[in-house]
Amino acid sequence: MERVDPFPPPPADDAAPRDDVADRADAYAAAPLLNCLLREVAEPLQGTGRRRVYRLPGGRLLRVRGERRPAEPEVYAGDGWRRVGHPELVKLVAEELVRHTGLPNHELPAEMIDSRDAVAALLTARAGATPPGDPYLLSEQSLLTGHPRHPAPKARGGGPVAGWLPYAPEAHARFPLALLGLRADTVVEEGDTSALDTLGEAPPGYRLLPAHPWQLDLAARDLAPAFVDGRLIRLGETAFEAWPTAAIRTLYAPERDLFLKFSLDVRITNDIRRLWRHDLLKLRRTDAAVRTAFAALDGPAAWLSDSGYRTADFAFEELAVLVRDGLRAHLVPGATPLLAAGLVEDFAGSPLDGTADPAAWWEAYLAQVVPPALAAFADHGVVLEAHLQNTLVAVDADGTPVQALFRDAEGVKLLPEVSRAAGWERLVYCLIVNHLSEIAAALAEHRPGLDPWPAVRRELSRHDLPEIPALLTSPTLPGKTNLLLRWTGADGADARYLPLPNPLART
Repeated sequence: MERVDPFPPPPADDAAPRDDVADRADAYAAAPLLNCLLREVAEPLQGTGRRRVYRLPGGRLLRVRGERRPAEPEVYAGDGWRRVGHPELVKLVAEELVRHTGLPNHELPAEMIDSRDAVAALLTARAGATPPGDPYLLSEQSLLTGHPRHPAPKARGGGPVAGWLPYAPEAHARFPLALLGLRADTVVEEGDTSALDTLGEAPPGYRLLPAHPWQLDLAARDLAPAFVDGRLIRLGETAFEAWPTAAIRTLYAPERDLFLKFSLDVRITNDIRRLWRHDLLKLRRTDAAVRTAFAALDGPAAWLSDSGYRTADFAFEELAVLVRDGLRAHLVPGATPLLAAGLVEDFAGSPLDGTADPAAWWEAYLAQVVPPALAAFADHGVVLEAHLQNTLVAVDADGTPVQALFRDAEGVKLLPEVSRAAGWERLVYCLIVNHLSEIAAALAEHRPGLDPWPAVRRELSRHDLPEIPALLTSPTLPGKTNLLLRWTGADGADARYLPLPNPLART
């Protein structure tokens, strides 16, 4: 199948040639912002042709082309429809949210603009970059759109491009890790961190502590006294390069088959991406619960364990590094892992392009992803954060899914620490709304005429959970409100949902 750019630039006006990068950046940035606006505050009206019309809280009419990645927004202006560029769209969203919530917010519009400008920088950088040859790394580094329903998915904290671009997965970055010596009497660690000691050599009285170079720049002022008094010393950098994954602060070192997750003192989507103390202190218990659940599962599903962390007592969160299992010990022999979010974004060699039987491919996908998530919940009270960025799907030589691998203990919830009802709602959102709905939409876009939802219904019906009958008949599913969460200043870990039409109830 010929690859089609999902965000082609508009045709150039003969009198005013367009900047291809600028137009593509506008389109990439507008799609997730429009998804949020249309889902969270707009009222759908009758569409015409390829365009859908919505009424906004202030009464204005907005129409867009497409559904999964809405494009070419237009506002009705009395004498006809008028195209809205990205700066105008940001202004329109801000005005409508003030009307809808009664609250001002000057921070989020700046993030929306920062996100768009980041995409432009990434597009320019990618034009001169060499993508990884490994399909797994390529899938991790393919996310130019990013979270498809976040108002500013590519914002990088508003800092200068030169500060973050060398570490951007979307620019196909790879780089060595900084190596620090941490004075032994200041070390705090828990779990198995032995992999860190193999990354270099620390002098007597010190322990080895790898660091993300970007984080060292971000935290330089706070860390300066420790370098002066000898609590920290610089030991150079690793002899190998690590690749940033889609999560940005989680790096993969293929030579060592090792994942390392770091703090980054920058807001990415909803949160400042630190390894927070409260999350680290409960990590071992959470990870152990998930490992127990996966050990009892039938089938090849695997959990990439967060085996331990190491940090400094004087910079607990700033310098924390988390050790995560690599891939090789967990993979089915001969299988190639791919990031689920990469399948939604599309990348060269994606199995969605090549499968000859999309219906059978989708059934195989569901058979690998759904059972472990439901069994962990039903049998062990483990609520996986099984969304697109926390799920890897391994495929065989024909591109057929043969295994699912899940990751990130930080996002896992345990019953009864959360109620069963709250845990089930979170699982339904992560697994079905965030994950399966997006894969289903991408598959249907590749293969028009395929209805992916009867297969989802059949797969769910195989599982004997008391919540399943209601899920299959409920008129709605829970949709997270990222735009309203950010506009109202809610905690980044908060989850507030609005009801969305349930496609399972229509099949």
